[in-house]
Amino acid sequence: MSDQLRFMLVVSPLMENSPVFDRAAALAKASGAALHIVAFDYLEGLATAGLVNGQALEQMRLGYVERHRQWLEDQARPLRKIGVHVTTEVVWVERPLQEILIHLKEQPMAVLIKALEHESLLSRLMFTPLDIHLLHECPVPLHFVSHVHNALPRKIVAAVDPFHSDGKYEGFNDSILREASKLASTCNAELDVIYAHDLSSISADEFGFSNGSAFFSSGKAKSLFEAQADAFRELSERNGIPPEHQHMIMGSPVKVLSSYAQTCDIDVIVMGRIGHRGMERLVGSTVEHLLYKLPCSVWVVSPEKI
Repeated sequence: MSDQLRFMLVVSPLMENSPVFDRAAALAKASGAALHIVAFDYLEGLATAGLVNGQALEQMRLGYVERHRQWLEDQARPLRKIGVHVTTEVVWVERPLQEILIHLKEQPMAVLIKALEHESLLSRLMFTPLDIHLLHECPVPLHFVSHVHNALPRKIVAAVDPFHSDGKYEGFNDSILREASKLASTCNAELDVIYAHDLSSISADEFGFSNGSAFFSSGKAKSLFEAQADAFRELSERNGIPPEHQHMIMGSPVKVLSSYAQTCDIDVIVMGRIGHRGMERLVGSTVEHLLYKLPCSVWVVSPEKI
């Protein structure tokens, strides 16, 4: 079996070209990785159009799948010309999540790349989108591509949350920075690390303060800020991040990261998720909320990589 890295690109069933092809190709080329492009097709109108005639329905499905396969091959040709080893596949399936997980089990991939589908809040409340299912269940790093300005990322930010009373997530943050450093090195990109610290997410008793007023007294607040700064600096230094690329900013993670990404023209934010337990903590907010608010692409480190 070849030791070559393999990337998996999941594309839309609608035969739409998008910047996700350029991003996947650029990353694969820079990494020396093979790229497997797969479309999980299912069109409701087509699926039900031939209910009266099952044979006609099957012919319609086969025809669509074959056209999509040829279309993917058309997209793959220019990628092969730049030296990327590309394979393509089309699968007809109503619910693609399980098929994706089976693919990842049978064909180990270094990363799963997908265009982020911007669903409305109401839609996300009523139906869980595939992207959110993948966040919960995908065993490999996920690269959700959105707002592409450069095919190969030029500016990358790692978002960390290093301050915990028991050091519980110390290894988690180191893994995020290792993943971000590897990506930045591959892309020859600039890498910064950011800690958006939000006091409102920290409970007083977690750090041994008997009540909230003591916790937020000027002396206690100063001590807490200094402890946070020390933890952030130590994390950054042991991962080789120079001081000028370390940024500790007060505020809610969603606002801080969105503003920073917008102002500094960030291409990718690398962050992590913790387990399945509600997915509640990710640099002070939820993965889902951040995912749809950030004005750039996102690279999510899975728990299995931590």
